Amino acid sequence: MNVTGAFYGLLAFGIFATHDAVIKYLGGAYSPFQVVFFATLFSFPLVTLMLMQDKTEGNLRPIHPWWTALRTLCSTLNAICVFYAFTVLPLAQVYAILFAMPLLITVLSIPILGEKVGIHRWFAVLVGLIGVIVVLRPGQTELGLGHAAALSSACLGSVASIIVRKVGREERSVVMMIYPMVSNFVVMGSLMIFTYQPMPLPDLAGVGAIALLGFTAGLLLVFAYRASEAAIVAPMQYSQILWATFFGYMFFDEHLDGATVLGAGIIIASGLYILFRESRGGRSENTPVLRNRSRASSAISFRVSTLLRRQRGDGDEG
Repeated sequence: MNVTGAFYGLLAFGIFATHDAVIKYLGGAYSPFQVVFFATLFSFPLVTLMLMQDKTEGNLRPIHPWWTALRTLCSTLNAICVFYAFTVLPLAQVYAILFAMPLLITVLSIPILGEKVGIHRWFAVLVGLIGVIVVLRPGQTELGLGHAAALSSACLGSVASIIVRKVGREERSVVMMIYPMVSNFVVMGSLMIFTYQPMPLPDLAGVGAIALLGFTAGLLLVFAYRASEAAIVAPMQYSQILWATFFGYMFFDEHLDGATVLGAGIIIASGLYILFRESRGGRSENTPVLRNRSRASSAISFRVSTLLRRQRGDGDEG
């Protein structure tokens, strides 16, 4: 078993967690619209340099305009939701909710991909949803906009990911990457007008760090998936809960409660079981969770999956 990919994956998700901690820090002073706008602005040169290497012929007109439009809408709304959630909720709690994405992708794969989901994966989905309820503790804690934003981010990210799996074989990588970024730039720039706060140089550097960290982590994920099978790399995403616990305790005076630990454990176990079932083959023809190689909560970075597909040229996207 090649563990090189696991190492790269651990490093990538550690950098992603640092990226999210910077978002949380800046979110205490600036609106999500402003942070996303400037992070997208600083991401453009990095992603543009990468896309210049795309030698595939074509234009920027999408082959599937409605799917592309829906994915762009989901990605834009997801950027707002996930940035806001990181700002107002403990990092570990946000991650626990976002870890429900494999469950949602499994469900969405039925109507969108025509995937057949057997009793084992349905059971894993139900168990994972129980874990989400344990984390949220409805009736025991006051649920606010932050919880709604985190749940919305998980749903929107799942829809965006499953659409990539649906049309990614036919759409150019540049189309899949550039439309959400342009949408973030235009929409966030328009909304930022109402909430803009002048940013001193250190905070601008922090936004630049968000762009650089997201880009670097994305490249490391590419290396990870090129070095090892998806079944080895994908579980590494759950290491983010450890980084979240560390950053939350060290910098934001956050402490894990028992319900979050228990709920996160249930969600992670169900997600790992779905990965295990898909890696074994059988009923799963599309393996939508294994093929979801990009981190949807990093809404301003490039799609790892589309870059892998362009490099390999084998139609392997998701």
